[in-house]
Amino acid sequence: MIKAVIFDMFETLVSLFEGSTYFSEDIAADLGVEHDPFRKVWHETEEARTLGKVTIEDGIGEALKAMGIYSEKNVAMVADGRKATLEDTFRVIPKESLDLLHALRAKGILTGLISNCYSDEARMIKNCSLYPLLDAAMLSYEQGVAKPEPEIYLRAAAELGVKPEECLYVGDGGSRELFTAKEIGMHPVQALWYRHMMFEPHVPSPVFDEFPHAESRKDIEGMI
Repeated sequence: MIKAVIFDMFETLVSLFEGSTYFSEDIAADLGVEHDPFRKVWHETEEARTLGKVTIEDGIGEALKAMGIYSEKNVAMVADGRKATLEDTFRVIPKESLDLLHALRAKGILTGLISNCYSDEARMIKNCSLYPLLDAAMLSYEQGVAKPEPEIYLRAAAELGVKPEECLYVGDGGSRELFTAKEIGMHPVQALWYRHMMFEPHVPSPVFDEFPHAESRKDIEGMI
C-alpha cells in the first residue's frame, strides 16, 4: 500500500527550462571565455556545491580561479545571473504541481522531496509555496549526501515514518534516481511532463523503458 509520494524537484515539480535559462554556456558567454574549458572546471566543483561543502558563491569563485579570471565582480555577476533565473523558475509555481500535492494530502498520502541542490537553489526551495505542502524535504546541500546514494532516500522515508516499499518515487530520471529508488524497494515513476521543454545538452536523462511513465501530474493520482 502506498502511504507516501516522494518527488524530485527540478524537471518534476518545477522546471529550469521554464522561463529564462542560465546554463554553463550562458555563464561562459557572460564571462567572455570559451565554453568547454569553463564547463570542465564548473563540473569539477559540482560535488562540493551539491553536498554543502561550499556555497554557490564559493563554488563560482573556485571555478573562476581555475580559469584565471577570478574577481569579486565576476562572482557577483554569475551569482546574480543564477538568482534571476531561479527567481524566474520559482516565481509562479505550476498550478498542476500545487494541485497534485493538495490532492495527495487530501487523500491522506504523505508528501516528500529529495533534491540535489546548491545553496541558492536550497534557499529558493525552502521559500517557495510548495515547501509547506511537503511532510519531509531532503535537500542535498543540507544533508551532505545526494542522489543516487541510497542514504538520502532512506532518510526521507524515515522522516515520513514509512517503509521504502510504501513509497512512490517520482522524478525525471536524472542522477540515476529511479534506479536507486527501485533498488531500495520504492516504486519509481519517470515524470515526462517537462520533456517537451528540454534541450540538449541539458536533458537530464533518457526515457527509461524499465519504469512506468507519467505524462502528466494527474497520472500520479491514478497510481496511488
